Amino acid sequence: MITISESASDKIKEMLEQEGDPALFLRIGVKEGGCTGFSYGMGFDDELQAGDQSFEMNGVKVVVDEESSKYLVGLEIDWKESAMGGGFTMNNPNAIATCGCGSSFRTATAAGKPDSDC
Repeated sequence: MITISESASDKIKEMLEQEGDPALFLRIGVKEGGCTGFSYGMGFDDELQAGDQSFEMNGVKVVVDEESSKYLVGLEIDWKESAMGGGFTMNNPNAIATCGCGSSFRTATAAGKPDSDC
């Protein structure tokens, strides 16, 4: 199960509203790459794929592909404001190592494929 904080949900709903398409939902996924092995992906989508898992959190429809879901169990997504603006943060209990910016990770059982230019 993925948890999305109220502040992150509010930001996502604001962004969805700006898109102006009520069919859109938040897709969260993982792909190989990044400095540590896997990178998070978040974006809006309007098409479900075979094997997708969907749920609603704080009024936001969320979809995760089957392959990514095994790396995201327990993931907590938050929105933090700072002097430089704001951004989403990911707290993944499966990650045993992360990069400095927090956008890539590896788990105890999967290392992914880190980018060579990091």
